[in-house]
Amino acid sequence: MIDSNYSKRTMKLKLKQGLFPKNRWIGAVVVLFLFGTRLTIETAVGDELADQLRPLIEGHEGEVSVCVEHLATGQRFAWEADRPMPTASLIKLPVMIAAYEAVANGKLDLTTPITLTTDDMVPGSGVLTDHFSAGTQISLRDAIHLMIAFSDNTATNLVVDRIGLATTAERMESLGYPNTKLHSKVFRGSTTVFPERSREFGLGSTTAAEMVGLLKMLHSKELVSIDACDDMLRHLRACDDDTKIRSLLPKGTPVANKTGAVSNVRTDAAVIESPNGTIVICVLTRNNVDQRYDDDNAAHVLCGRIGKIVFDHFNPGVVSTTQPVTGPLAIGATSQLVETLQRTLNARLLPTPNLTVDGDFGPATQNAVKSFQEANGLPASGVVDVATWKNLSPLVEKESVPEPEIVNAEVLPRLPADSDTGPPFVTAKAWCVIDAITGKSIGGENMETPLDPASTTKIMTALLILEEAERNPACLDEIVTFSAQADATIGSSCGLVAGEQVAVRDLLYGLLLPSGNDAGTALAEHFGAKWSVLNDDQTSKPVDSFAVFIQAMNRRAQDLGVKDSRFANPHGLTENEHKLSAFDLAQLTQQAIKLRLFRTIVATRQYGCRISHPSGYSRNVKWTNTNKMLETTSYLGVKTGTTTAAGACLVTFAEHGEQQRICVVLGASDSSSRYVDTKNLLRWSWGR
Repeated sequence: MIDSNYSKRTMKLKLKQGLFPKNRWIGAVVVLFLFGTRLTIETAVGDELADQLRPLIEGHEGEVSVCVEHLATGQRFAWEADRPMPTASLIKLPVMIAAYEAVANGKLDLTTPITLTTDDMVPGSGVLTDHFSAGTQISLRDAIHLMIAFSDNTATNLVVDRIGLATTAERMESLGYPNTKLHSKVFRGSTTVFPERSREFGLGSTTAAEMVGLLKMLHSKELVSIDACDDMLRHLRACDDDTKIRSLLPKGTPVANKTGAVSNVRTDAAVIESPNGTIVICVLTRNNVDQRYDDDNAAHVLCGRIGKIVFDHFNPGVVSTTQPVTGPLAIGATSQLVETLQRTLNARLLPTPNLTVDGDFGPATQNAVKSFQEANGLPASGVVDVATWKNLSPLVEKESVPEPEIVNAEVLPRLPADSDTGPPFVTAKAWCVIDAITGKSIGGENMETPLDPASTTKIMTALLILEEAERNPACLDEIVTFSAQADATIGSSCGLVAGEQVAVRDLLYGLLLPSGNDAGTALAEHFGAKWSVLNDDQTSKPVDSFAVFIQAMNRRAQDLGVKDSRFANPHGLTENEHKLSAFDLAQLTQQAIKLRLFRTIVATRQYGCRISHPSGYSRNVKWTNTNKMLETTSYLGVKTGTTTAAGACLVTFAEHGEQQRICVVLGASDSSSRYVDTKNLLRWSWGR
């Protein structure tokens, strides 16, 4: 499994000034091209890790981006790793790097005292505002430490004031991380230097891949200086938030990390020093349904489970250094049982001692045990013996578990058995099966309800272009130059960057196989420009080419009688006005499969082509079809689609003897379910 999104970002980094000398990057590209077919050749993680992580990520109620790299082997896992996401306080890590760069350049001194004023104080995480008075002096180094170790918001603004608000984004841009930006000071939104990004992302923004790249440079001492990197890693190791990636790692595992949290955003990025080599990991989430600030928040749990799965994958057989409990539990013990004890004491004692649930039996836990023992007439030894356990029981688990009699008495609902004559049960919100030859509907559910279609949108994008090619075959050989807008399109990618050039014929494969959102933008701009017309005033600007293409999509839909759908883009990224129904998608697909080249492309499992750049280099790319139905004969492909809003979607063209069917499923529960739903529906449909 090659992470094409990461390859695109890595290549951009190499083409900038980050990894190649400024005057020799073209030569480096040529050398890499001569010795291989990619600018970046990556070792991918096995299916075992991906199979564990994908269902976990897909099942989370919110948007998730993940990037993982095992530095010793170069093995990676990525999920939407190039999608810009909010950082919350995670942006303080790049701020720290920018500050150390300023120190190295002689603009600042880590020992310079900073005087705290009332105007500096902002609410939220940290200690300065609540525990220190105006007039307190701290050094720049101490302000940085507070910013990282305690995520202190006031300290962050003190650091930002010294380095300049725009400096962090400028430094990240120079390193090849253009999506990593601090937008404003903390709780000072009016100071924003990126108003649009502030509205979309809040305090800061980044991608999982960029954050992993940044931590890799920090770990390999490529930032500022070796001493500065050592200093920055010490700050990160002091981070006091262990509710996310660190939460399920074996006790004693060295971790340097920074987290972030606001109501609907939870983030974490970490360098994990595991027994079998360093692991760099970033998990970004947004639009989380669970917005509680409890330790068992769903996004916190997700980060912890991802961290544990990744650790265990690269360190098979490595277990926690925590010793098993063989007798009374006393100060100095570390275990999951201590966590349960701490959780139970918090619930049983009034007032609650508010113990940190960290699995370490320290003085605070000992004092809480003594208080519980005194309250229950037991000797106040501070040691959890048999009598203390009995009085504490039943213990409070991380997830609330009712009494056994309640669990055993509960009657769980069951779905009715599949009808002998009707369609099977499916997980999809809407589905439709039609005869691919006649267009007759064979069955469906919610088939006329407009829903988020994700990348199944690209069927219409390809249909418009291929119908143009029927009228003008030469257009397939026209060269598309990737624009900055195409390059910046988020989500799944065909791996090209701004300025690179490719034939329309080839780019259609980049649109439909890896489901390149950027390819959709590039094709829409290219053909929209061809179809644009000037207003009567010949000095006026042409109509926006992207908008022209979208208008053409909607006109063609009306011509085909597609009445329950509306297009707002050519790729399927979520927009309020962008909706398609299952039946409309089936109709569009019936029209598209009449075109030989469309059938050829959607049935292709992998495709290679060569792209070029006006500067003189060329390189080979390989695109792999996301559609797993093509692994089985009789399934002739068409298009997958997945977004958080749409769920898992699939449009399938299949044949059985002389029969042909088009099946559409929208909003299946997860990626694997869309394939099961489709196979069951098609099996039911044959002969009807």
